[in-house]
Amino acid sequence: MVRSRQTRLLFLNDMERLERTLFRLEQGFELQFRLGPTLQGKHVHVHTNYPAEGEKFDRLKFWPLDWINPTGREDDSDKYCKLDLQVAGSYQYYFCAGTEEKTGSGYIVVDPVLRVGADNRVLPLDCIAIQTYLAKCLGPLDKWQDRLRVAKETGYNMIHFTPLQKLGMSRSCYSLADQLELNPEFSPEGKNYTWMDVGNLVEKLKKEWNMVCITDVVYNHTAANSRWLWLHPECGYNLVNSPHLKPAWVLDRALWHLTCDIADGMYSDHGVPAHIENEHQLHMLRGILWDEIYPRTKLWEFYQVNVEKAVEQFRKLLQAGGKAVRLENEDKKRLRILPDPHCRRFGNTVDMTSALETFIPNGNEPSSIQECCNWLRNRLEELNVESYKEMHYHEEQATNCIVGNVVYERLADHGPKLGPITRNHPVVCGYFTFPFEDNLTFDQEMQLMSQTDKACHFLAHNGWVMSDDPLRNFAEPGSNVYLRRELICWGDSVKLRYGEKPEDCPYLWAHMKKYTEITAKHFAGVRLDNCHSTPLHVAEAMLTTARAVRPNLYVIAELFTGSELIDNVFVNRLGITSLVREAMSAGDSHEEGRLVYRFGGEPVGSFVQPSIRPLVPSIAHAMFLDVTHDNECPVQIRSAYDSLPSSAIVSMACCATGSTRGYDELVPHQISVVKEERFYPKWNSEAKPSSAGEVNSQSGIIAGKLALNKLHEELSSKGFSQVYVDQVDEDIVAVTRHCPSTHQSVVAVCHTAFRNPKTYQYRQEVPPMCIPGKIEEVVLEARTVERIAGSYQKDRKSINGLPDHTVEIREHIQLHDSKIVKQADVMCKGRSEFVQEIEFEHLTPGSVIVFRVSLDPKSQELVGVLRRHLVQFSDHYKTGSVPDNDAPAILTTPLAAIMSKVTLADINVLLFRCDAEEQEDGGGCYNIPSWMSLKYGGLQGLMSVMGDIRPKNDLGHPFCDNLRQGDWMIDYVSNRLVIKGGALGEVGKWFQAMFTYLKHIPRYLVPCYFDSIIVGAYTTALDIVFSKMSNFIQTGSTLVKQLALGSVQMCGVGLHPALPPLAPTLHDVPYRLNDITNEKEQCCVSLAAGLPHFAAGIFRCWGRDTFIALRGLMLVTGRHLEARNIILAFAGTLRYGLIPNLLGQGTDARYNCRDAVWWWLQCIQYYCNMVPDGVNILMCPVSRMYPTNVSEPQPTGAWIQPLYDVIHEAMTRHMQGTEFRERDAGPQIDRNMTDEGFNIEAKVNEDTGFVYGGNRFNCGTWMDKMGESDKAHNKGIPATPRDGSAVEIVGLCKSTVRWLVDLHTHGFFPYATLTIRREGRNISVPYEEWNRKIQENFEKMFYVSHDLQDSNEKHPDLVHKRGIYKDSYGASSPWCDYQLRPNFTIAMVVAPELFTVERAWEALEMAEKKLLGPLGMKTLDPDDMKYCGVYDNALDSKNFNVAKGFNYHQGPEWLWPVGYFLRAKLYFAKKMGPEIYDKTVYLVKNVLSRHNIHLERSSWKGLPELTNENGQYCPFSCETQAWSIATILEVLHDL
Repeated sequence: MVRSRQTRLLFLNDMERLERTLFRLEQGFELQFRLGPTLQGKHVHVHTNYPAEGEKFDRLKFWPLDWINPTGREDDSDKYCKLDLQVAGSYQYYFCAGTEEKTGSGYIVVDPVLRVGADNRVLPLDCIAIQTYLAKCLGPLDKWQDRLRVAKETGYNMIHFTPLQKLGMSRSCYSLADQLELNPEFSPEGKNYTWMDVGNLVEKLKKEWNMVCITDVVYNHTAANSRWLWLHPECGYNLVNSPHLKPAWVLDRALWHLTCDIADGMYSDHGVPAHIENEHQLHMLRGILWDEIYPRTKLWEFYQVNVEKAVEQFRKLLQAGGKAVRLENEDKKRLRILPDPHCRRFGNTVDMTSALETFIPNGNEPSSIQECCNWLRNRLEELNVESYKEMHYHEEQATNCIVGNVVYERLADHGPKLGPITRNHPVVCGYFTFPFEDNLTFDQEMQLMSQTDKACHFLAHNGWVMSDDPLRNFAEPGSNVYLRRELICWGDSVKLRYGEKPEDCPYLWAHMKKYTEITAKHFAGVRLDNCHSTPLHVAEAMLTTARAVRPNLYVIAELFTGSELIDNVFVNRLGITSLVREAMSAGDSHEEGRLVYRFGGEPVGSFVQPSIRPLVPSIAHAMFLDVTHDNECPVQIRSAYDSLPSSAIVSMACCATGSTRGYDELVPHQISVVKEERFYPKWNSEAKPSSAGEVNSQSGIIAGKLALNKLHEELSSKGFSQVYVDQVDEDIVAVTRHCPSTHQSVVAVCHTAFRNPKTYQYRQEVPPMCIPGKIEEVVLEARTVERIAGSYQKDRKSINGLPDHTVEIREHIQLHDSKIVKQADVMCKGRSEFVQEIEFEHLTPGSVIVFRVSLDPKSQELVGVLRRHLVQFSDHYKTGSVPDNDAPAILTTPLAAIMSKVTLADINVLLFRCDAEEQEDGGGCYNIPSWMSLKYGGLQGLMSVMGDIRPKNDLGHPFCDNLRQGDWMIDYVSNRLVIKGGALGEVGKWFQAMFTYLKHIPRYLVPCYFDSIIVGAYTTALDIVFSKMSNFIQTGSTLVKQLALGSVQMCGVGLHPALPPLAPTLHDVPYRLNDITNEKEQCCVSLAAGLPHFAAGIFRCWGRDTFIALRGLMLVTGRHLEARNIILAFAGTLRYGLIPNLLGQGTDARYNCRDAVWWWLQCIQYYCNMVPDGVNILMCPVSRMYPTNVSEPQPTGAWIQPLYDVIHEAMTRHMQGTEFRERDAGPQIDRNMTDEGFNIEAKVNEDTGFVYGGNRFNCGTWMDKMGESDKAHNKGIPATPRDGSAVEIVGLCKSTVRWLVDLHTHGFFPYATLTIRREGRNISVPYEEWNRKIQENFEKMFYVSHDLQDSNEKHPDLVHKRGIYKDSYGASSPWCDYQLRPNFTIAMVVAPELFTVERAWEALEMAEKKLLGPLGMKTLDPDDMKYCGVYDNALDSKNFNVAKGFNYHQGPEWLWPVGYFLRAKLYFAKKMGPEIYDKTVYLVKNVLSRHNIHLERSSWKGLPELTNENGQYCPFSCETQAWSIATILEVLHDL
């Protein structure tokens, strides 16, 4: 299978600690750390303990990774540091942002690679089939091969041995007497086998049998009779090193003496005989505990204070004049009791400082001191009572646990029924070792507690605590588990006490390290026994030791935490490869099937995932066993008939699987890890059923298991990675494994038998099954049957199974030869769905049938051909591909070559176009009836949906349903392009040809391959887009490229030209043939203001929006010719010295805005400065539609002027002053405007040079909301008139005048002065003079000074913020001038020379504090009484300020001004010095990262017009707006 290099991206976010999140990776993967939005712009350092090249792993050694920035730009969106993962294990990373303090961290786990055979081939983890052996049941080492051969002949490829060490006296497999010594029982008389001999056997099994061997490591306990433990009692929890356990030990001894007394009949008269049989006797036992045991032990005394002794000490201090020394301002302390570190009775003491603070005598006379001592005595007696009550609470729990234990062990049906209480079977298991004579009295034993040489040998046993926190050590101080008798105790083992580091217990750490090295030397992996109770830091250190010996160490564990998150802590810290899961945990077949689905594989028909993709959290890799070796016997819990079908269900799981020895032989009882002493049977192919010491393929279900294990390994090794589980009925489960490259499937139908068929009536009727595809063969059919072999008798020497049960199995047969299938009918669902309906007749409980299924030959060929054509996009498709000998001509050319002929305007159609644009062409966006319409008619509409579906493999999504149910969407994609003709039509034909194959493959595969085709075409189109753009875009970051797509999204050609015609003499103008008139017409690209509201028809093009967006979307992206055409088209519409607000193709234009002309002029300046030989545009011919203010629209070419003349006219008209009434004024052009609002004025103040205009009845700037509500009485009233001199218009005017002066100086502009009429005569006004006036007056009039006496301030009473710039000057409502809005930042960018650096910086800081939102800028200061940040255009109320969206520009956060704010910040930050500049760059990157996230998540793939307050979604906003995208792209260009 072809597999490209896999790269995963891990995005880092501030304060994100992911210690409980599992990230699994494979060796050979590349892991890239990337900056999330909260870190972009910060100086982030990533550290890891993954070993640097050539270095050994040191868990505590972290090193910093180097950042790589592929674009070399300031933008952080693509910056990464990486790890090439070649070494298995668990590794930690952390990162800091600017300081050494960790601001986030996590783990990665790299899987090991296992190898087998003489050729050292890889054994994939999902191929593993493991079988567990109790080592003590294998007999002498020289007999092991005969017994282990059973695993080989049953198809297992991994053997798990319980520990091979010398066992303790209990004979439990997990109670080890010596961790370093091989069990001597493995050496027969005359032999002395060593670990080397074991290693040789393991190596032989690996090379000759292709089997991997692993074994247990037991770190948590050792056998109570371990010889080394007597020499080193510090290695356990004893009464010397853990004195907090003394009360628990006292109770433990008291309970032992209670056992002796009950066993000796001393309590029979009290109603408690040795043989407890009923509730009454249990009640009496409780009474004995409360009446005799607890009063005798007086456990509360260990937690109490000797009152008299403490009071006397206090008295002496008072008499000596003792006073508390307390620092000033220190809180007064309460009386503190100091626990006795030696835990003696009445050993707790009083902190006398706190006593002196708490109890202060009224004087120094004896009576006052006595009174004070009495206060202390009373308080200490109260505290002692509290200790008594707390101990009473613990004793209640201890009583419940003791009685509960008696109930389980002696009365419960599911318990061991131990019978009478004896010294061998006590009331409760002892919690501590007692290696001394048992004939001591209780009081004599209590004296041993103070004898260190004796007390050090009273060691705490190990065990487990139900529902306890697995991350807490229950033997450490702070835990009362031993005292409360909550431990389910293993009386043969002592819990080991490591401390926090090797220095805390040197012998134990060294001993266990040596044990680990021996194990890792000889075994390929380990099972961590009792993992959830092993101290994490210990297991961590030991596994580091093991991996130093064997880097590809395979680690498994069984956790009982009850929480996946806590499981992840263990998996992360220890680098556990696989967690043991068990089918026996399922209560029915449905749950068993669910576990198969849960533990591995993707859904059938899953999407192809990209090789570079985000790293997503994983669940731990599963080792799914039918039963574990220490669990109850399935034959007893379920039935012998269930073993085969449940094994089949497990074997079909896409993960490691396995079993325990004895399951396959149908051993009808649990093989006890403690009590079992018999040996496993050997393999003998000639063995008879009655032979207890031998087995062969006819024993139990061995033959069936062999077939299933072989199938399991084949499926995983050949890439059958997709899984489908079907619950056929309540007892029948069908599991499908599917290969996504060959599209072969294997389907196992399993009839479980959780209940014995002899005693339970199963349904006779088995539902028929429909299997898509052609059944090639029956891989196997098998069922459990009885045979005549005698009934089961438990053998004394061998672990024998049921002799009278075997498997009847047939393998690799044709369907018609099956005994389970009655008939198989072939059906065709439509032209591409080949289905076989299976009717069963002998699918009895305990039976299994497995089918191998292929696509029908025609479908198989078509899929192969389709994959061959997809190879041009990815080598992934080579597997399973076949040549296309009859390929249509269009498919013989690579798609990239076909697409290279399309223009960017064509790609607007190919990728985008919203519903309004599509409708203009007579179509619409594709609608999914059960869901919704796509956002675009082009490929982006599909990609936005598939981008959400693909990572989750959400095949149940309505989108996928639509694809499976019919060809409607497929035809829509191709037909929409074919009908366009030309280069786009060729792309459509390519789709058509590809879809011809797609339509004839099985429908369940259509979503996957449709996605592959669309993704391939989309990415090819993007490559073409960027190749046609500027170098800045081509070499830019992902964010730059995403924003540049906004140029394609917004710039297109509709059915009707949106722009007025250009001069016929102008070169390089695009033309097309009009379908209706059959005449040539210009088809220049126009720029939509926003989607979906301003996309088509008369509302597509707006002067202001076009020229605010033009620099970013057209000049920065390199679309110079199209930018020229737009500039010249608008130039042709100049009238009254203005260009239109609403363009309306020029003939229906509205000249009701004062700012559009200045944005147009600014864009001409940008064009001249940014485009090579850009000044040539000034000479370009302009076809004037309105040569005079009163002209009717002129024919194209009737009136031609060079652009520089049009520019000069616009400037002259303003200097002269223009006043007019809109044409057709009235409700026919604006139903809300009052009559006065149609009067337009735009002039220049002769003193200041400021452009001014407007009135209080209209709104001539971008803040143009006109009131619409009759109910609120705001209809016809502008929310933001901004009449007078708007700050951004003054800035734009200054920029233009300065530029024209410069142009004239260099000979590119013929005019030095403007000629105007004043009082009947001509007056010349030099451009230089105009420039100087604005420069001299700007800060005088616009800056709000801190000087309260500033003579330039006309309305000091209206000032509410100082150190800012006014929004306007000379407004008809003077308070409007003083409103803090973001418009001054525009002037800062286009005319920075107007601003004093320090003042500008202060104003920008204020804007950042008050106006900057997550994505945009608040349009009004939140401190303003008019502020309202939520825009709702549909709400009509009586609230004047918000009705019908009146607050459109009174608070909602618009995106485009944030671009100017950030650019202004960057400009002036450079002037403020490097430190401030660095901080500003961080701010800019941080803000941009939020735009990046929005772009990635937006189904429109754009930036919105505005948001509500604090970045909240606004449903009335355009989803993607031209100027929003453009201005953000300009910020990146500035960076």
